[in-house]
Amino acid sequence: MKTAFVLGGGGLLGAHEVGMLRALAEAGVTPDYIVGTSIGAVNGAFVAADPDGAADRLTELWRGEALRHVFSETVLGRTIRLIRSGTHFHAIEPLKRLLADTLPAADFTDLKLPFHCVAASIEEATAHWFTSGPLVPAVIASCAVPGLLPPVEIDGNHYFDGGLVDSIPVGRAVALGATSVYVLHAGRIESPLSVPKRPWEVGLVAFEIARRHRFHEEMSAIPPGVQVHVLPTGGQRLPPGMRQFRYRDRNQVNDSIDRSYAAVADYLATDRG
Repeated sequence: MKTAFVLGGGGLLGAHEVGMLRALAEAGVTPDYIVGTSIGAVNGAFVAADPDGAADRLTELWRGEALRHVFSETVLGRTIRLIRSGTHFHAIEPLKRLLADTLPAADFTDLKLPFHCVAASIEEATAHWFTSGPLVPAVIASCAVPGLLPPVEIDGNHYFDGGLVDSIPVGRAVALGATSVYVLHAGRIESPLSVPKRPWEVGLVAFEIARRHRFHEEMSAIPPGVQVHVLPTGGQRLPPGMRQFRYRDRNQVNDSIDRSYAAVADYLATDRG
């Protein structure tokens, strides 16, 4: 039996995955493959690099100040960058430096577990899976949210956030040969959508419909003999509007980690009981 952890996208709510990882580790559930998208690619890279210590590393990262500082620019600074660039609010260099300083691996060959992360290719208008080469550029490409961050250039091609093409890539894990799949998601599939009332909410709702449809399509195509565990997050609801992309809300981060840890620990105890 081969086990895969699939870590989905979701901005700030990626903290849920940290609590899930801690509960899985304490229950002795270990992966053979790691598949990640967007913030799930960030979390997943830590697991692939250091399977035994990833939960502790990520807890320290998410509960510390470093991640919040990546997106701590003032409103005026973000506005100036948007005017100058015409495409995005945040510089990508702080996130790149953070990952280079904290990830215990520089290249896919340095990883202890096979790791696949996906980004959306602009030129090819399709999913591009990274499985080799320098690790940080691939992870950065996977989490380059359009409008918030600039597209990432790798070998002459440009990439946006992998959530645009495969936000919870269960199908990739199955294609790798996993027969037991644990879905670590950010809680968005649990939150009902509301009719948009503001211009920016229209795009967010449309994106949510598309990403959830893709996930349900992949789940409906799971072959016999493959067991998929969609882990609970503890019932926290998706924040409205752009709040889901913020990284500076310490209370929400701590709550997400604690809720998901408790929910998954209970799920695993019941599932194995």
